Amino acid sequence: MYISARERRILEVLLVKEKTTTVHDLASDLEVSPRTVHRDLKGIEDILKEYGLQLNKKSGVGIEIIGEERSKSKLQAFLFNLSHSEYTPDERQTLILSILLDAAEPVKLLSLANDLNVTIATISNDLNKVEERLTPFALTLIRKRGYGVQLQGEESSKRKVMSSLILNNLDEFEFISIIKENIQRKSSTDMRTVTDRLLGLVDKKKLLVIERKIEEMKDKLPYTIADSAYIGLVVHLALAIERIQQGEEINFDKKYLESIEDSWEFKVAADIVRGLEEAFGLSISYGEIGYITMHLMGAKLRNNQEHLLEDTSLQVGIKAQELIQFVGKAVRMDLTRNVDLFQGLVAHLRPALYRMKQNMRIDNPLLRRIEEDYSELFGVIEQGANRTFPGLHIPKEEIGYLVMHFASALLNKEKAPQQKALIVCSSGIGTSKMLSTKLHQELPGLETENASLFDLEAINREEYDLIISTIPLKNFTGEYILVSPFLTQEEIDRIMEKTSSKNTEGRKGNPFSETQESHRSDNMDFISDIRSVRDCSSAIFDLLTGFTVTENIVASSIEQALTRACTELKGRGTIRDAASVMSHLLKREKTGGLGIPNTTMALYHTRSDDILAPSFTIFRLRECITVNGMDGEEMKMDTILLMLSAETVEAETLEVLSHISTLVIRDEESMKRFQEGSQVTLQDYLTKELEEFFLTKYKQ
Repeated sequence: MYISARERRILEVLLVKEKTTTVHDLASDLEVSPRTVHRDLKGIEDILKEYGLQLNKKSGVGIEIIGEERSKSKLQAFLFNLSHSEYTPDERQTLILSILLDAAEPVKLLSLANDLNVTIATISNDLNKVEERLTPFALTLIRKRGYGVQLQGEESSKRKVMSSLILNNLDEFEFISIIKENIQRKSSTDMRTVTDRLLGLVDKKKLLVIERKIEEMKDKLPYTIADSAYIGLVVHLALAIERIQQGEEINFDKKYLESIEDSWEFKVAADIVRGLEEAFGLSISYGEIGYITMHLMGAKLRNNQEHLLEDTSLQVGIKAQELIQFVGKAVRMDLTRNVDLFQGLVAHLRPALYRMKQNMRIDNPLLRRIEEDYSELFGVIEQGANRTFPGLHIPKEEIGYLVMHFASALLNKEKAPQQKALIVCSSGIGTSKMLSTKLHQELPGLETENASLFDLEAINREEYDLIISTIPLKNFTGEYILVSPFLTQEEIDRIMEKTSSKNTEGRKGNPFSETQESHRSDNMDFISDIRSVRDCSSAIFDLLTGFTVTENIVASSIEQALTRACTELKGRGTIRDAASVMSHLLKREKTGGLGIPNTTMALYHTRSDDILAPSFTIFRLRECITVNGMDGEEMKMDTILLMLSAETVEAETLEVLSHISTLVIRDEESMKRFQEGSQVTLQDYLTKELEEFFLTKYKQ
């Protein structure tokens, strides 16, 4: 039976869909007109008949394949086993690119044409498209008559293209199954030809070794790696090992390498490299450690636990507030006091800005839907982002994630939760937050928590009334509901039906028949809550009672000013060793400017074992001195905001200090208040804001 490339792709899409899809969506996926899809559907109906299947067309709803699952599996197996006599143009270009990346010598056009069963003219046209795809990666094609075609560019750029090809063409769960199932050889019914060819760029056995090494090291990071970034890191390292064994090494900028040597990520990257050297019996260059560090810095899980005391976070916080103010004015809504929005943006932007500066591309599978559903907001945020980050190219994929944060904030309504749902989503907090907000809107009694694909097996499912996922959970034995982050009405109805049945089940039980174990769990939760309240209130008490504004300090340098400040704090019993704390502060300054742009303030902060209590104080100088600003420019500074805490400190203390940092940069009025306000007015302001923070945090 002859099946065209387009018919094959349409069948592949329809077979994996668990619900109807529209002709318009199919046309968009295949980059053809709806009329072309309608024409192909006639041939597809004939193919389906041979397998006892039918094409169900619902006017105004969409199309789907109906029939026995066994018949669908047979057709799927046939398509996967099909020796492709033709590929779609996009598949063909992907294969050409993978062949060129894997080739050490020039490849003849005739060889490509024979491999892909097309004419040399078609290959030549495909190469034009391949060149367009290579432009963002700073790679070029050398094309000469009699010579063939060859990729030219930096090794780091080639690896980026390889990673991008694999991650954009490989199903996430397919990849997870590879590294979770001991690299069992996948049968031909499990993998598409294009995917199989792309996976040929790496040795699957190496994937398992690498995944184990990352698993061993990831707990050393002070944060969690997002699932999608975790997969990206495994792919990157597998490619790196392959290329190193082929004699290809990364050239990494020495000056930049020196600037990141003190980071957490560099230390973890060095540990990973040592493990890989031992596992594969090879020597890995220092530059490779820098490249792995770069990936770790861009791989941070976007969660809401970002503290502004982390290096670079305050700089990002200032930019986040600029963007919030711009969007707020455009939509005529004050968003500056939305703490969740601010924290979510800072947590997202920190690794995102790093990725963009390092030309690390990111995929956003929801981009097209975001642009359609939030077209006006998308335009506003794109304009605001370009104004907030001048000189930085911000791809639409990143804009899409920013839109999700703002859309969530604009839609959000607080309701008291009655049931608990686990949301499984691998694209980061933007996607899960969007889904959570939509769920809260439609089902106000639903509390939501997020889980990663890798952690799903270890989670106690009994704690949740239902599990909702934005991606198919293959091999998952439990019951779950598959939805899109945008929630269709049909999906909402299914969730409502499920929660209603859960409510009924809940009412049937005897409320007095709880087990001893559940009582123990409740007791532990209560103790944990009380401990959190105690730690938070203790931190607020220390910060408010220790807050002072010292005026008219005479100093000709930042060293003199900090010496005076630390000596004063030692006299109050806040710090143990003034010289040691000052040394920490100066060391922190060397990693990046601390002056707040468009003000005469600088926020100096550090954590040290010589700090005895959390502290926030302000020191105003009689004369301005020159310091480096957070934007890299020199600036005049006459006000030091000094924020200190112990090296090992409760999360609540960091959260309170972080909130004060947020207040400083909230808006122009707030910055002016900290720059000019008296001790009395600032004490009143901090008391009021921290009271609101405390009551909001513990309102339940």
